[in-house]
Amino acid sequence: MDSYKMEERNNLYPVFLKVKNLSVLIVGGGNVAEEKLTFLLKSSPDAKVTMVSPMFREKTIALAEKFCVTRVTDIYNKKYLEGRHIVVATTDIPEVNIQVWKDCRAQAKLVNVADNPPYCDFYMGGIVSKGNVKVAISTNGKSPTTAKRLRQFFEEVIPENVDDLVKNLNEYRKTIKGDFEEKVETLNEFTKGLIGKKEVENDQD
Repeated sequence: MDSYKMEERNNLYPVFLKVKNLSVLIVGGGNVAEEKLTFLLKSSPDAKVTMVSPMFREKTIALAEKFCVTRVTDIYNKKYLEGRHIVVATTDIPEVNIQVWKDCRAQAKLVNVADNPPYCDFYMGGIVSKGNVKVAISTNGKSPTTAKRLRQFFEEVIPENVDDLVKNLNEYRKTIKGDFEEKVETLNEFTKGLIGKKEVENDQD
């Protein structure tokens, strides 16, 4: 029977959203809401965010004011979904979070109910950012701790000057002659040499 068993895999499709062009709603004002807001603003400080909650923690208020996040002191109502593209539910009342999910489903809005994978259209995974380079890590919602450790690993192994490489390659790309396939081949050969050089250096360590 095991031979017929399908191997479990991560079927999530990764995308990088321009959240400054979107409207994000966070329902809740407690610790989890603050964590989600911090995570979002760390990656995208220009994100357009609104929070709705009967109360907000002092640190959340300070963070919201620093990044021009709109705060609405009120209980959740589906009217707050109007104009939103992405919604994150973080309250400590399961019934409220499920209602947020139901309302988002009815209006075809992307929703994430914190710490409740069955009610998530997306996960907020681990992220490593160095200039123009950004690496996103997902464990398919199974282990945030593993994602955190992988993020720490990549933060160490990705060189600090990787952004210089990206910028230089972008300028170099503009000078390459030929059609698209020829340009890709040229860049592949060039970057292959860089990786090969790195491997030789590692062998000598």
